[in-house]
Amino acid sequence: MSIALLDDYHGVAERYADWTTLGPQVRVQAFRDYLPESDRVAALQSFDVIVAMRERTPFPATLIESLPKLRLLVTTGMRNLAIDLDACTRRGIVVCGAPGSPDANTATSELAWTHILALFKNLTIEDANMRRGLWQTGMPRPIAGKRLGVVGLGKLGTAVAQVGKAFGMSVQAWSPNLTPERAEQAGVEYASKQTLFAEADVISLHLILSDRTRHVVDAAALSAMKPSAFLVNTSRAGLVDQEALLDALRKGRIAGAGLDVFEEEPLPPTDALRALDNVVLTPHLGYVSPENFTAFYRSAVESVQGWMAGKPVRVLNA
Repeated sequence: MSIALLDDYHGVAERYADWTTLGPQVRVQAFRDYLPESDRVAALQSFDVIVAMRERTPFPATLIESLPKLRLLVTTGMRNLAIDLDACTRRGIVVCGAPGSPDANTATSELAWTHILALFKNLTIEDANMRRGLWQTGMPRPIAGKRLGVVGLGKLGTAVAQVGKAFGMSVQAWSPNLTPERAEQAGVEYASKQTLFAEADVISLHLILSDRTRHVVDAAALSAMKPSAFLVNTSRAGLVDQEALLDALRKGRIAGAGLDVFEEEPLPPTDALRALDNVVLTPHLGYVSPENFTAFYRSAVESVQGWMAGKPVRVLNA
């Protein structure tokens, strides 16, 4: 049996879990580089099992139908919108989840605050200018006394809100399902979407992407923001109308953005966002940590073991 471990950018998949427990007849191959769409069928058609990092390599029906040997598809995490579950079911392919560390949310909220601090303090610009021999090229802004707008008040949004309060910020929250009572329980002020976008000095997004939330930050929402305000997205790129955001950043209608997620990942080297100096960019690091990836890969081994024993666990297309 052969197993493919996809998108192992850091080269850790084979040492963060003991794949030898699957037996001597099992061959494991890790792919460190992202497979372009044109190469996927040829690269993967000989594998019985594929372990996919959540929402990196998509598995639409066309790819699934082109992999005749595939019998088990394991995804890190317990949700992967990039896998066509119905197509897997039609082919008789079992799809299993592999949960990560319970502390993964902490890493994402930490990254959101890394972006917020970098934007307010001109961190990336000053760092680049220092390396060019310059000194104090911008005016950092204080965070205390400013207003934080949190879009989505689940575990992540609540964690980000609490840090904002610790910094002395006033915090407002909104989401399509948020109620004033729920906001009060979290110790923050409920606001309408219009009010939040109009009054916040920085907005941090923490929603699950769905048909209802896609492009929840559209051109109208961006136009409502203050020219001095920042937008931070460590959640999903689809929450934001990317063309409207690029236009707002280019024209200075908002002060800047911190982005960890993109419509196309890895972000192409020639993407227009890379040329903007009012954007802090990170390569989808929100869920990346040794603890989380260790849990991912050990859970993946358990998923393969269960399937091999005829008792698959955490089945997503049951």
